[in-house]
Amino acid sequence: MLTLTENASTAVKHLTERIPADSAGLRIAQATAPNEGYAVTLADAPEEGDTVVEDAGARVFVDAVSTVQLDDRVLDAQIDENGGVGFALAQRR
Repeated sequence: MLTLTENASTAVKHLTERIPADSAGLRIAQATAPNEGYAVTLADAPEEGDTVVEDAGARVFVDAVSTVQLDDRVLDAQIDENGGVGFALAQRR
């Protein structure tokens, strides 16, 4: 299952605190165009079939196809000085 670094958990919580829904999270799904990787969006709740990954109060929803592909991955994040967030996936060691 996808795991989150401490930085990723902090970034997800920071982003989702702006959404009024208690079940809000970051959603990772296949991009609509082939070979474009993943689409990362904020969501009020998981969609049907999503896997919910929770870590330190952060919630990440992963669509069914991506759940299989990201099973051995770690989500990391960096927050820049302007509050922008960048996410990266790495192979779990």
